[in-house]
Amino acid sequence: MLRRQNVNPNILNEPGGAAGSGRGATGHTTLKEEDLVTALRKTLGIAAASLVLLAATACGGGGSDTASSGGGGNDQITLGFAQVGAESGWRTANTKSIQDSAKDAGINLKFSDAQQKQENQIKAIRSYIQQKVDVIAFSPVVESGWDTVLKEAKDAGIPVVLTDRSVDSQDTSLYVTFLGSDFIAEGKKAGEWTVKNFANASGEVKIAQLEGTTGSAPAIDRAEGFADVIKSDPKLKIVASQTGDFTRAGGKQVTEALLKSNPDITMIYAHNDDMALGAIEAIEAAGKVPGKDITIVSVDAVHDGMQALSDGKINFIVECSPLLGPQLMDVVKKVKAGESVEKRIVTEETTFTPEQAKEALPSRQY
Repeated sequence: MLRRQNVNPNILNEPGGAAGSGRGATGHTTLKEEDLVTALRKTLGIAAASLVLLAATACGGGGSDTASSGGGGNDQITLGFAQVGAESGWRTANTKSIQDSAKDAGINLKFSDAQQKQENQIKAIRSYIQQKVDVIAFSPVVESGWDTVLKEAKDAGIPVVLTDRSVDSQDTSLYVTFLGSDFIAEGKKAGEWTVKNFANASGEVKIAQLEGTTGSAPAIDRAEGFADVIKSDPKLKIVASQTGDFTRAGGKQVTEALLKSNPDITMIYAHNDDMALGAIEAIEAAGKVPGKDITIVSVDAVHDGMQALSDGKINFIVECSPLLGPQLMDVVKKVKAGESVEKRIVTEETTFTPEQAKEALPSRQY
């Protein structure tokens, strides 16, 4: 509190007083004006300092909490993930696996949906680079055209992990690893079942192929693996092959057209379950019985596909597991820690017949 100074006003007003020499008429020393100002400044300074301390005390708790929460995030790994889209049941399960696994692993996930457009994925990756995330992971919508943006990530010192699908870049230093299925092996498994199933068939076996997204790794590799195997039997012929873009609607539309141009199709080989399910709708609309009048072989083994397999509408499914989340988070942690990882990590998968689908369905996670 500011103390009142007891000053004799007569002294200040006398000639030679405080306003003059500083001594009163009696000769004793009086309070100078400058001394009064100094005293006032000191008193005000103490008061102001007290107010600052009071303010600091009142706000100190909130400031501490903010620093604590912010500091805790400094050690958290941030992963930027650019997803292809939501074109199928498989992709939906894949997205959920990644999001749930990131949460369980304590990893800060920045997620984007490219809606099956490469330009959207490139934009997302560049955004992650600007945000200086720790690791970037993505499932490339197509194989080609990634070198420039991947080099940008490399130059920024951000490691890249490919999941589900790969790229055709000749510079493998642009990514640390590729985690996913062996699509060529999947195509070969489908081909091996086809060769065995039609081993005793008389006459030509006409096969229509429903391809995945044009230029995508699974579409290219599943077609290649299948063709490599069935060429061992001359009576197995692919008479039509068209993209259904991995969607149920696409599979239905393409099959409707194929049934008109090739009404005597023996078998449909679909690159994923969603297209196979669309084909089933088209076959039934045409008055035929899927799984009997037309054999159907597919890839994925998502719940709806497995149900159709169990019901006898699909004859054989090659599994392609979408549950890559736990493996991806493990890889991300190792990469961030500077540990080495294998350049190619292949997921373990199986195949299903109708009988095996019935056994697996009750405990199926997707």
